[in-house]
Amino acid sequence: MTLVRRANPATWAMLTTTPFLCAAGVLLLVFAPELQPGVSAVAVCLLAYIAGSLSWGYILVDLAMGEDIRDFGSGRTGMSNILRTAGGKAATLVFLLDAGKGALVVLLARGANGSVETEVAAALIALCGHNWPIFLRFRGGRGIMPGFGGLSIMAPWIAASGGAVFLVVTLSSRILSLGSIAGTLAVALISLALTFMIGHHQLYTLYAFVGGALIIWQHRDNIRRIANGTERRLGLPGLRNH
Repeated sequence: MTLVRRANPATWAMLTTTPFLCAAGVLLLVFAPELQPGVSAVAVCLLAYIAGSLSWGYILVDLAMGEDIRDFGSGRTGMSNILRTAGGKAATLVFLLDAGKGALVVLLARGANGSVETEVAAALIALCGHNWPIFLRFRGGRGIMPGFGGLSIMAPWIAASGGAVFLVVTLSSRILSLGSIAGTLAVALISLALTFMIGHHQLYTLYAFVGGALIIWQHRDNIRRIANGTERRLGLPGLRNH
């Protein structure tokens, strides 16, 4: 994609918010030792929602094509719809940015507050921000990439296992949504098994189940299409919806 000088108000709002968000995160890390744990936890969660609300797929398609990505394909702002609409390079960039915001809010929670409770809360709130972003009237993505990014910091081996299941199912079925659902379920089940077997932290398992439930809920239209055999497969373009 070739970036051009055009953007709508939502894109400008997200782009101008980004440097202030970064500055706020740095200041929180600097002054965190002087803050009460509850205050730092609230600050982390607020920043997590704003970070989650930065819809990079929406921004990139608007800048490059002058279009609202939600008018195409699945109507979502995440990587899979970007892949169909704008191509593999754009989808890779969106994957890195969306997973990155999930990872960064967990690292911010770890540095500013230090409690597992705040890590999990921040990761879930960022996922909610991605799905229901304030900048886009609460109409965003499905939560897979920020969910994966947060988990990759909290439980990297479980994240890698879920990613492997996603790849196997997606490549064998050529249905991205099926791979996403399978990977999400695998993460929850593996987390539960490790909690009983080796004492994996229960709050990380809670994250896997609550975050997984939110992700699967966002796939409810895909589940219906998978059930009736009409789900989109890899290689099909994202057509305009109206």
